[in-house]
Amino acid sequence: MYVQYNTKYNIFPIFMSNKKSKLIIGISSRALFNLDESHEIYKKQGLKSYQDYQIENEDNTLAPGEAFNLVEKILKINDLYESSDRVEVILLSRNTSDTGLRIRNSIEDHNLNISRAAFCGGESPHRYVKDFGVHLFLSSSIEDVKLAIESNVAAATIIPRSAENHKESKSDLLKIAFDGDAVIFSDDSEKIYHEKGLEAFIENEANAETNLKEGPFKSFLVELNKIQNDFEINECPIRTALVTARSAPSDKRVIKTLRDWGVRIDESLFLGGMSKSKFLDSFDADIFFDDQKKHIMSAIDNTTSGHVPYGIKNE
Repeated sequence: MYVQYNTKYNIFPIFMSNKKSKLIIGISSRALFNLDESHEIYKKQGLKSYQDYQIENEDNTLAPGEAFNLVEKILKINDLYESSDRVEVILLSRNTSDTGLRIRNSIEDHNLNISRAAFCGGESPHRYVKDFGVHLFLSSSIEDVKLAIESNVAAATIIPRSAENHKESKSDLLKIAFDGDAVIFSDDSEKIYHEKGLEAFIENEANAETNLKEGPFKSFLVELNKIQNDFEINECPIRTALVTARSAPSDKRVIKTLRDWGVRIDESLFLGGMSKSKFLDSFDADIFFDDQKKHIMSAIDNTTSGHVPYGIKNE
């Protein structure tokens, strides 16, 4: 059932549902806020100086970090639901609750609806990812991200950008772009290309009737689809894109796999090896996920990017 809602999202309806499903995002404090200054103190002067600095500055609001705008857009999806709990963001931090008070205060100052948190006192928070039911974990720590992926949770390392490369999205829509192999799909095809070359890869992909195996982000994409399916296509607050180096004839296997999975992708860009950067900019992606650092580094000039440390390209 839909009810018209007159807010900045007035192109969208309110969705009224009895379902208990919820999309849950876990995020580290350094991905959510800019903690560069305090992190430098920690690296150069040690833990005690870091603790003192955070406590002395706990009433000074932290500036947004790389994933801040993404989190804002994710949380605004709740405005479109009567129950206001369709999505949740949970803070997963290596801080103690004492040093984390500045982070909690900054969450309140920025009016972010984040109520749950785990402060792990220097230990990796990955062990709580499953307990919270997290579908996507974003962190600045590649070690924590790898551990989350090993626990079968979609996860990515948020890559920092210089301040001049930050830009405001031109759309109210939440736009998420994915690479294909080793992200949505497994890295089996990449292994064949790496080990046996292009000819063997093309031969392997010729059997379009055999589905690709699922990769670490398939489950997250499925959860996004559940929200998308609550809305008519032209009223949906989320738009997704597949941005892949594949091209014909290997595109058919991708298309048929997604069809058989019942997974929706709004835009599919088969670039045949072209640089992804300008396409991501044109799509106006809020975040882009890729397993290859070279694609991430070319994209971060214009797009918040998450490196997925999974598959043969990361061995």
